[in-house]
Amino acid sequence: MMKRILLLSLLPLLPLLVSAQIGEHRNDFAIGVNGGYALSNVGFTPKVTQSMQGGMTGGLSFRYVCEKYFKTICSIYAELNYTQAGWKEKIVDLNDQPVKGRSGANEAYNRQLNYIQVPVFAHLAWGREHRGMQFFVQAGPQFGYLLSESTTKNFELDAINLNDRANKETTQYGMKVENKFDYGIAAGLGAELSTGVGHFLVEGRYYYGLGNIYGSSKRDYFSKSNNGTIVIKATYLFDI
Repeated sequence: MMKRILLLSLLPLLPLLVSAQIGEHRNDFAIGVNGGYALSNVGFTPKVTQSMQGGMTGGLSFRYVCEKYFKTICSIYAELNYTQAGWKEKIVDLNDQPVKGRSGANEAYNRQLNYIQVPVFAHLAWGREHRGMQFFVQAGPQFGYLLSESTTKNFELDAINLNDRANKETTQYGMKVENKFDYGIAAGLGAELSTGVGHFLVEGRYYYGLGNIYGSSKRDYFSKSNNGTIVIKATYLFDI
C-alpha cells in the first residue's frame, strides 16, 4: 500500500521533470479559496443500488507556476478541502418504482461521510498567462481523512421492506466506516480568467478512490467499497 501511495505522490511531478531545464523558468506562487458541489457514491461489491449523494466542498488553494514549456504553462496545484461525500440508496422494486415502508412513506437511506481532503495535481494550461483566458487540465493523487459520518433514514432496521426491494443488500446499514484514511486519483479540466485583481477558475473534476471504506480481505463482507466523486467548483487565486 505504501509503495502505491508513494507512486501516486510522484505522478504530478512527471510532466514537470520532463520539461525541467528545457522550458522558460517561472517562479509564481498564488493562494486562494475554492468552493463547489460534490456528487458522490460508493462502489460496493456486492452491489448496493444508489443514486448520487450531494454535498458541499470547499477550502484553501495553492499554486506554484514553475515552467513554461513551449506553449504549455506548468504548475503544481494543491488544495486543503472539507468535503461532504457518502452514498444515497436508490430503494426501488423490480419495476423501478419506490418501495414503501410500514409507515406508507417511500423508504430512504443515505450516509454522509465528512472528509478533510488534500489533492496534489500537475496543472497544465494553455492560453494567456496574464490578463486573459487560459484552459487547463490537471491530474494527480488525492488523500483524505474521515472526520465524521452520519446516517439519515426513515425506517427501522428491523422493519425493512425486503419483500419488495429489487436490491436486498442491507449489511452496510450496521457498519461504520472502518478505514478512515482514503486515497485515490483525481483529474479535471477547466478554464481560468486572469485579471488585475486575481485569477478566477471554474473546473469539473472526477475522483476515483483506490482504497476502501470497509475491510476488503477474504474474511470481510464487501470486497470493494471505494469512494467516487464528481466535483464542480470555482476557485479564486491571488498572486503572492
